[in-house]
Amino acid sequence: MEEISPGLENVYIKYTELTYIDGNNGIMRYRGYDINELAQKSSFEKVSYLMLFGKFPDEAELKAFKSSINKNLALPDYLKDILRSLPEKSDSLGILQTLLSAKASEEGNYKYDRENDIVKIPEILGNVLSMVANIYRLKSGNNIIDPEPGDSYAETFLKACFGSTDKDSIKSMDSALILYMDHEIPASTTAALVTASTLSDMYSSLAAAIAALRGPLHGGAAEGAYRQFLEIGSPENVNEWFKNNILSGNKRLVGFGHRVYRTYDPRLKTFKKYADILSKTEEQKNILEIARKLEEAGVNAFGKKGIYTNTDFYSGIVFNAMGFPVDMFTTLFGLSRISGILAHITEYVETQERLIRPRAIYRGEKERKYPE
Repeated sequence: MEEISPGLENVYIKYTELTYIDGNNGIMRYRGYDINELAQKSSFEKVSYLMLFGKFPDEAELKAFKSSINKNLALPDYLKDILRSLPEKSDSLGILQTLLSAKASEEGNYKYDRENDIVKIPEILGNVLSMVANIYRLKSGNNIIDPEPGDSYAETFLKACFGSTDKDSIKSMDSALILYMDHEIPASTTAALVTASTLSDMYSSLAAAIAALRGPLHGGAAEGAYRQFLEIGSPENVNEWFKNNILSGNKRLVGFGHRVYRTYDPRLKTFKKYADILSKTEEQKNILEIARKLEEAGVNAFGKKGIYTNTDFYSGIVFNAMGFPVDMFTTLFGLSRISGILAHITEYVETQERLIRPRAIYRGEKERKYPE
């Protein structure tokens, strides 16, 4: 008898050499390397190259990769015009989706192979950096710019957003870009894979991914967790708030639980570290203390059920301490995820080229006669 798997849970649609996850033991690795070790010791550019091309770049390859990204930081004029023309209150991810779709209008039938990919992917990474930085700038009342290359992708991005930055923010951003780069095939990556399996171009595939990421069940947890802290207001309010809202069943505890993990999200460790490093003002320290107390209450209440803190619980604190408002958090997640999505679609199309075309089980009426 045919059966469906609601939400495609535990349905495998591809082989991969990219990301390994052991949800029971809280292990996550990119191509065999521990995620937190990569975040501590490597860089976004090196890890992106590893994910995309199967090895760490040598010095010449890294230099060429960075140079190709930096050559594509300037957006074409028509994308700048689109940015200026969109309503001021437009959703940040919606703007990114629009820009990616517009860029797709330049693309023909893209041929997925290593020679083309090594040219196209740095172009996309440069373009998307500028898109997201200028989305932030416009929503903050600033002018559109062509970002100036810094020493790293993270530095280039932060300077494009704020004009200046500091080493702690750069390292935190670099780590965030690595930690959020990939997570096997969640909804957004699956949407990109379905699109790419038709041999559609990379920009169209990314636009599909961002459309999926906009949904509140997928990409918005960091925003939700941070708004939760703001609602609580003070560390002294945590226990009463938790009792009245979470234990009573009136609200869901945002930033807790995950479909994959039955223990702590392994990425949490590094985000928690940088939340502590970057929280310097009294307001930031207050939010961090609220988060710590709420995490303790949540683990005490739900840990025995395998429900623990996930990475989105602290990532919003990191992004806010860098200077980003809450409504940019999910867009920063999107920026981080681009190279991981590109790695998945190139891996799939290059090695397992097959149109993704699932079936449905019919449950409607049998044969019916048309009414006379």
